[in-house]
Amino acid sequence: MDLPVVVDSNDDEIVSHELEQMRSILEEAILETRSTLLENRPRLPRIPLSKRNWAVVRALNPILVTYLEASRDICETDSILFGAAVAVCRIIGAKLPMAGRATTQSSAIPAWRKRIEDRIAKARALIGRLTSFRSGNNRPRIMRTVRMAFAGTNISLSQPDITQKLTERIDDLKQKIAAWGKRIRRFSERSRRFNQNRLFQSDQKRLIINHWSNQRYVERAKDRIRLTLSHSGVACG
Repeated sequence: MDLPVVVDSNDDEIVSHELEQMRSILEEAILETRSTLLENRPRLPRIPLSKRNWAVVRALNPILVTYLEASRDICETDSILFGAAVAVCRIIGAKLPMAGRATTQSSAIPAWRKRIEDRIAKARALIGRLTSFRSGNNRPRIMRTVRMAFAGTNISLSQPDITQKLTERIDDLKQKIAAWGKRIRRFSERSRRFNQNRLFQSDQKRLIINHWSNQRYVERAKDRIRLTLSHSGVACG
């Protein structure tokens, strides 16, 4: 719902009937949030920072006080604040995904991660061809790739120190791959902790079962490694 909120110099210009509509939307959003499982909540969109949107937030803040004062625990406070965010989205006309799709969306691979994974794959392929050229492979496809890798530079493939330049380029690509991989690992770890926290709030029993299942998997993997090493005659602790 997109209310015709008019804001010029201050928020007092949000008239009383609009405030009543906003209060109704807020109450409805809070009730919906309380009756929705945590994992089924919609994913909140980014709201552009504008004078009008900021006025809506400021107008809702005093209304929220009544709900927050009556809150009995942190879970209820969380429902109130999330419901308020949903209400703001509805008032300003921001689109919200359908309820029940949050888990699917949050588990999807972000576009930036796909782009980084593509860069890593291309960098690894380039490292392979540069290494192949450094080892003496002068096939046309390899030569084309190497020329493209040094395009826009003053480096010639026939200069005496081309081996050193190839090594520097390969090392540079390896450093980029390491940095990209570290970024993906940080994201994966944050996602894992986030999902564990959500599961803890919604289903503690399932979280504990998953935890011990993972622990048993790790122990079995360690046992297999020890067995392999012992058959190879390698001592292990």
